Formats: sequence, C-alpha cells, structure tokens
Amino acid sequence: MNLIDQLGLTLPLVQAPMAGVSTPALAAAVCNAGALGSLGLGATNAAGARTMIDQVRQATNRLFNVNLFVHRPAVADATREQGWLNWLGPLFQQFGAAPPTALREIYRSFLDDPEMRALLLETRPGVISFHFGLPDSSTIAALKASGAILLASATNLTEARLAEQAGIDGVIAQGIEAGGHRGVFDPQAPDEALSTLALTRLLVKNTRLPVIAAGGIMDGAGIKAALTLGAVAAQLGTAFIACPESAADAAYRAALLGPDADKTRLTRLISGRPARCLANRFTALVTQNPPPLPDYPIAFDAGKALNAAAKAAGESGFGAQWAGQGAALARAMPAAALVAALRQEMEAA
Repeated sequence: MNLIDQLGLTLPLVQAPMAGVSTPALAAAVCNAGALGSLGLGATNAAGARTMIDQVRQATNRLFNVNLFVHRPAVADATREQGWLNWLGPLFQQFGAAPPTALREIYRSFLDDPEMRALLLETRPGVISFHFGLPDSSTIAALKASGAILLASATNLTEARLAEQAGIDGVIAQGIEAGGHRGVFDPQAPDEALSTLALTRLLVKNTRLPVIAAGGIMDGAGIKAALTLGAVAAQLGTAFIACPESAADAAYRAALLGPDADKTRLTRLISGRPARCLANRFTALVTQNPPPLPDYPIAFDAGKALNAAAKAAGESGFGAQWAGQGAALARAMPAAALVAALRQEMEAA
C-alpha cells in the first residue's frame, strides 16, 4: 500500500503544521475534506498538545498529523543575550516599553521532552512529523510500534538519507521557497538553498522514501506539478493562513492579502533560526548591522516581546508573519472550500 492510501487521502495534499497558526479547527476541516490536516505542537507543552489532539478527534475521525520541533536545545549565552537586548532597546523605547530583563528558552525541543514522548505514545496520533532534525532511534522505534506513520522535513539529500536510515516513512522536501522556519538539521552549516523543484527530484531519484513536495505551492496546478516531479503529495502552508479557521491575527491576514505579499525575506532576526517571512520592519533590521543573535528559541523570546510592545502601540510590522514565496496567490476562504478548489484546479491541470 502506498503512503497516500495508508493516510486515507482522496487528495494528495498535506496542510503544513504551522505552529502558532494551525488550529484544531483548521486541521479537522482539512481532514474532513479528504486531505491531511496537521497540528504544530512545537510551540506547546504536553498538556497543550493533549488538548489540541482531543479537539481534532472531536471534529474528525480521519488521520491527522502532529508535528514536533527536534532542534538541538539552545545553549544560553548571557553576553550575547544581553547584547541582543541592548541592540533592540531603542525599538522597545520607541513603543514606550522596556525590553525583557532576561531571555529564556521558550520552546522545548522534542529531544528533551519526555512528557511529550509519553503523551504521543498514550494518545497514538496516526501521523507524526519532525522538523529541524530527527529523534533518537529508541523514540522512533517506540512511535512506529504505536502504529504512527512518521514523516520528516529535509532541505537536502543528506538530511533525507539520514531520515531514510532512521526508519522514517516519508520525507517532506522543503524547498527554499517555503514559508516559516527552514528545517535544516544544522543551522550553522551552509544552507544548500535548494528549490522545491530541484530538491524534490533529487530525493525522488536518490532515496526510496515517498516524497512530499513543500515550498511555494499555492494552487492545484502547483500540486499537479509536484506530482509530475515524482512527489506523492504536496504540502501547502501559506495557502491556508487566510482561512478563517487559522489563528493568524488581523494584521497578518492584511499583510498576506496586501499589495506587497510577493515580497518575502529569509531572516534569523525574529527567532534566531532562518525563516521566511513577509517583508516588514523586523526583517528590514538586517541592514542595520545587528550583533550576534542568541540561540533559537532564546532569540524568539525577545522577538515576541518586541512584537507585543509594537502591537500595543498600534504597529504591526514586527510580527512573525511567516509566508512562502507564493504568498501573493493566497485566497481567503474556509478551509473546506479551499481544499475543494485545489481539487478542481488539480484536475483541470
């Protein structure tokens, strides 16, 4: 049985997890429309994950995906952290706020979260995916033994081969066009910055894993193109941000549907790891010679505090408005209607 049949999909489409943006309502609506809905659990703890999983199960009886961040835990560096806060200080002052007195590691890596591991083994979600790396072999074996289908993001062939060797069931080929955080295993290593097209073909030709293409795909023609490249499905994230079921705020939606949505930037400034975002005041700071950033996600603690201060003063240009290069193709409609439109467009293509 191929991966799409295992997942029970009637459309070869995965809604990207998008921690902080995807919701149980969005995931369930996508599942009920015949595609694979996803929850991003990387920004919550085990208790929050339990609530989200329960809410999806109340709204659908179909398989859904839960996604974990598997980054190397941050190394605190008080000097770098204070230097970053000092550099951001004038911006906080501009909005009548003071920067935090200290920064913390706001997201716990799945590598160091036994409570989340125990929760997954208890609740047994049907699909589990990993971003930023892979869990240890014993965790992978335990999750597979629970019946889960395991997926992992890869940005190059080396990462995909590591996933294959680890026993992962399918690989998500994350091209440089994709919105949100790059899934690179080692953010300090040079990024090969492969496009979705090139990466998908590389993984199709050089691994035995089913490949899900991700990055810049916004419509049914894009899904059909991914299938033509040899992918078994396409993963779309930015396409779902404007759906009413997403958690995106009004400013994020306005920017996504505005005249400058075709302008995105890869930046470390917001979180400490490279991520693609709609161009805004935060991404523009790269021209002002910023100092070395704290590790991810410690730097994100400062980014979130700055955004909160700016929003309180009526400024929305410091949000983490993650979006892929196809953002200008976004449409505002309910998730089920969007999946139906994508199905029609794919058939027409």
